[in-house]
Amino acid sequence: MERKTDHYQALRGKILATMILVPAIPFGLVLAMGYYHFSDSLRATTVARMVRVVEDHRELIQVFLAERRADLLFVAQTYTFDDLKTDQALARVLDRLKTKSPAFVDLGVFDRSGLQVAYQGPYQLAGKAYGQTEWFKEVLRRGYYISNVFLGYRGVPHFIIALVREEEGERWVVRATIDSHYFTNLVERVSIGKTGEAYVLNAQGVFQTRRRSGGELLEEDPAKPKELSPHQGIRTYLNRDPSGRDLFYATAWINDNNWILVVRQDEADAFASLRSLTGLVILVSLLGGILIVGLAFYMTNSIIRRLREIEAEKSQLSQQLIVAGRLAEIGEMSAGFAHEINNPLQIIKAEQTLVETIMEELREKGELSQGEEVRELTDSLHQIKVQVDRCGSITQALLKFARQREPSVQEFDLAGFLPEVVGMVRKKAEVEGIGLLLETAGDCPPVKADPGQLQQVLVNLLNNAIDAVAQKRPQEGGRVEVKVGPAGREVEIRVEDNGTGISPENMDKIFTPFFTTKPVGQGTGLGLPVCFGIIDKMGGKIRVSSQEGEGATFTVLLPAAGLRVGADGWRGPGRRPVPNGGEDGQGQNNARG
Repeated sequence: MERKTDHYQALRGKILATMILVPAIPFGLVLAMGYYHFSDSLRATTVARMVRVVEDHRELIQVFLAERRADLLFVAQTYTFDDLKTDQALARVLDRLKTKSPAFVDLGVFDRSGLQVAYQGPYQLAGKAYGQTEWFKEVLRRGYYISNVFLGYRGVPHFIIALVREEEGERWVVRATIDSHYFTNLVERVSIGKTGEAYVLNAQGVFQTRRRSGGELLEEDPAKPKELSPHQGIRTYLNRDPSGRDLFYATAWINDNNWILVVRQDEADAFASLRSLTGLVILVSLLGGILIVGLAFYMTNSIIRRLREIEAEKSQLSQQLIVAGRLAEIGEMSAGFAHEINNPLQIIKAEQTLVETIMEELREKGELSQGEEVRELTDSLHQIKVQVDRCGSITQALLKFARQREPSVQEFDLAGFLPEVVGMVRKKAEVEGIGLLLETAGDCPPVKADPGQLQQVLVNLLNNAIDAVAQKRPQEGGRVEVKVGPAGREVEIRVEDNGTGISPENMDKIFTPFFTTKPVGQGTGLGLPVCFGIIDKMGGKIRVSSQEGEGATFTVLLPAAGLRVGADGWRGPGRRPVPNGGEDGQGQNNARG
């Protein structure tokens, strides 16, 4: 009953899974496609908004740099070198520049050798030679130059705008320093969500402006863009910074591709509308899933209820099939049983005659004292008892095997049960010249099963093994072994033979009703299917492994009724007595006949 319940539970699970998956798959596909299209639209909107912000900010910075360049160019074109090389004149020009833009910090004029001939600003830089500096070489080569942020002689981060002016064949340079704090404030002036921020890096990934979330001038950005080579337009991507934050980036190159403008925002903040959509989809999925599961449970319970009714109607047919299998086995064993019973009956008859003759002689002589006759009489009486017991045991086993009764699951010990079963087919094995061996573990636990039905299963497996061995080895060398031992929470009974084995194409068919490899008239094809059904109802399992031409092994696993273990666990395999002869594998009968 427990096994049947487990069967229905497994079937119920399969039906329930099917009834859930069939509507759930199209529902999920529709939901997934809708979510995909909406999420794709929201992502595109978010990316477009970020691109628009970067475009506007890039334009703002480019305009700022262009205006500062125009301011410096106006100075260079309005004044001569002689006008600007005096500190007083340069101071007036610097004041006018600061009036137009507070971004200017200082102003300097350089001759062609790089000597700063005039300077106005907060630092002592007049007379400094810049001929070998990078910025001075670049401005002479290009005519106009905006530098990266550097320290220079002043020792503080700054960047400069410089241009060359040629006058009467002589070249001179005017240079202005831009306030880094002012430029940083200009770059940071971006409004996008709660976590949006903007900053500028040079081509080496070094900060040219400070970053609100951490990052000082002239430091290398640990979360610099994936690629620092110039690219056209605006590039967007997702990336995780070293602190573990998932960020959405947008980058654009500025200042003649010398700087890169980076605008970034927390992914959760950037795609907040997508998260709202995800929550809505999850809610719809839950409601739809609850409806599908509820209907699936209702329909599954109805189906299982009907299957139970059908199973009850089939139970009587199953019982009849078991009886048919038993009768088939009795027919196969009849020759062995007839031979086994006939011999004891003949001995009983002869010994009975002998006893009567001796008793008659003793009466005539009037002697009943100890002598040869009395000893013979004693031996004969003992032999009569042995043979009568033997016949009784055989006939009782036969009747017990054939008797139809309701299954009775009980606990019993295989140590005393299996020798009796082996004894039932021992004579058949002896007639075929096949060795029969029984081997049990030293301390095998009892099993929970029906003894009569288990007997039927084992006799069927043993008969099949004997037939297979006899077919391959008609002369000698045949062997059938029964091995019993614990296997975790189960008890394992293995029937091994070295017979013909089972071909690979027949392995999946042996438990199919009416399938047999025996000649017509010698097999019904019901034995193994009946065995499978019996073991399955007992809550056990039956397995088979075989190699064609080498033999087969049938394994029966039954639930153990209790675990009896010693201090060191299960003891090793031992020998169990077999009726009519020593231990199995030893003694006169040797369980092989």
